[in-house]
Amino acid sequence: MASDGHTRPFDVRSIRADFPILRRTVKGKPLVYLDNAATTQKPQAVIDALTAYYTGCNANVHRGIHTLADEATAAFEATREAARRFIGAASTDEVVFTRGTTESINLVAASWGREHLRQGDEIILSTLEHHSNIVPWQMVAEERGARIRVVPVDENGTFLYDEFLKLLSGRTRIVSIVHVSNALGVVQPVEDIIRAAHAVGARVLVDGAQSSVHLDIDVQRLDCDFFACSAHKIYGPTGVGILYAKRSLLATMAPYQGGGEMIREVRFSGTTYNDPPYRFEAGTPNIADVVAFRAAIEYVEAIGKPTIRAHEDTLLAEVSERIRRIPGVRILGDIPGRIGVLSFTVEGVHPQDIGILLDNQGVAVRTGHHCTQPLMHRFGIAGTTRASLAMYNTPEDMDIFATSLEKVVRMLS
Repeated sequence: MASDGHTRPFDVRSIRADFPILRRTVKGKPLVYLDNAATTQKPQAVIDALTAYYTGCNANVHRGIHTLADEATAAFEATREAARRFIGAASTDEVVFTRGTTESINLVAASWGREHLRQGDEIILSTLEHHSNIVPWQMVAEERGARIRVVPVDENGTFLYDEFLKLLSGRTRIVSIVHVSNALGVVQPVEDIIRAAHAVGARVLVDGAQSSVHLDIDVQRLDCDFFACSAHKIYGPTGVGILYAKRSLLATMAPYQGGGEMIREVRFSGTTYNDPPYRFEAGTPNIADVVAFRAAIEYVEAIGKPTIRAHEDTLLAEVSERIRRIPGVRILGDIPGRIGVLSFTVEGVHPQDIGILLDNQGVAVRTGHHCTQPLMHRFGIAGTTRASLAMYNTPEDMDIFATSLEKVVRMLS
């Protein structure tokens, strides 16, 4: 919800007008942008906020006493408050700015993981995880002598909750789980996962890179210990993200990096560290993009995520029904409740060929393993073609995409 409690009426034509890039053409065709799970486009409000920072109050944040520094710091910290509200955190002290979901997970693995993981401890992941929620845990597990356990999925990409319960034990220290699969759009039962993990004393990290733009997030209601997301998935700038962590956990975690801002006092005899969240924000941050992230949050809030999702769900259902009828096409994760993603293969055709030929029609999709190689191995494939939706997509976009795919499949079959 918007901070004033009001939402603007949903009008996709009006919304599209807010996104300058959607007016361009690709290879002589109107752009149909369906790569939103990788990154969303930016509304004019975000672009204006970025420009306004550089033209109006460009200065380093914190510790400055001049007017520009005060204004820059106020704008920077206003985004922290907006982010707190956006995910339902109790305090801005629980919101750490990072470069994105990947760095947020690395921070937890490197700081919390090194402190709490011991020989024989276990980390639970799932087959659905993005590489950024696998590799950092592999690195710290190897260093600390911990073991990674993996929850399997069925042929539809459904998280096998009963198998997860079998893996849980007194040795489990952390469960790090994706909320919404970037490769399939399937939603994980994170509330149940969190309750079960906490019952054995384990911590839980939720990868919210995809869920944060589609689902209303309340980290206090979820009771997750950590939550990570990226601005560029939420119509904001690249190179910015947040890590939410319960205040009690941040207070005991060692700094991830050393430098300015994260210190209280430095002497050659020893250094004392700043309080969270600043303890984890060493050096000059990505100030301009953090400031512009607030505009993205407020843009989404003004429309309302339930309204946005209803629009996207309608488009996804209609285009999925049409794609299912194309001979040789298999939609992966084709189950009720899927969010924003249509990931498919075409029998006998490499996904890259599909992507290139769709691009010739102005349709931008993503092809490959989507940084989920273990999931692709589960399905016995090298990759998929993925179309992913956003609030600015239209029925006309879906028609152009489906018609173009039909032509491509006929051409290649």
